[in-house]
Amino acid sequence: MSNLYIIATPIGNLEDITLRALRVLKEADLILCEDTRQTKKLLAKYEINSPTMSYHQHSKLNKINKIVDLLECGKNLALVSDAGTPGISDPGNKLIEYLVENKIDVKIIPIPGPSAVISALCISGFPTDNFIFLGFVPHKKGRQTFFENLAKEKRTAAFYESPHRIIKTLESMKKYIPEKEIAVCRELTKIYETTYRGKPDEVAKKIAPDQVKGEFVVVVN
Repeated sequence: MSNLYIIATPIGNLEDITLRALRVLKEADLILCEDTRQTKKLLAKYEINSPTMSYHQHSKLNKINKIVDLLECGKNLALVSDAGTPGISDPGNKLIEYLVENKIDVKIIPIPGPSAVISALCISGFPTDNFIFLGFVPHKKGRQTFFENLAKEKRTAAFYESPHRIIKTLESMKKYIPEKEIAVCRELTKIYETTYRGKPDEVAKKIAPDQVKGEFVVVVN
């Protein structure tokens, strides 16, 4: 039986990778990457020469079939995303789902490590014994429902947002959850890591003067 390793990689700081992850990446017959260019920066830093192949949200069925063929030939593969844990709001979950549903003879092994949502939750200061992760905010369809449900949510909630939509999202939060406390984490583990805390209106005022760059994790209590 071959192995498919689901390997968490750094979300910013390249030092945030486990010894086990580095060993498995070196030993893998092939590394499946969301973006090979991004992954090769990490591989170059640790002098890892394993071959790579792209696998992302636009990959077609023939790419999955090729991966299945490799696994059935006994190859040990590693799956990585551009940053963090593969399969969490990430195309890797589709590959894993396919392998499980089609009963492909492969052992799927997690190699734990960085996760942006867990990193944000652990510094939020909000209760984390019971929380909900909501992925990315819908762009259009379902957006209003997203915030209406967020207003009703009793648990700590966390979601991802892009730099292009964070201001728009804060405006929606000012409308639907004006009194809730939030923590907005930007560029986690990177040089310009920043956490903005307060009510949505207060956070919007703090973010406005800054250059809105980098990925965001929003935590709501």
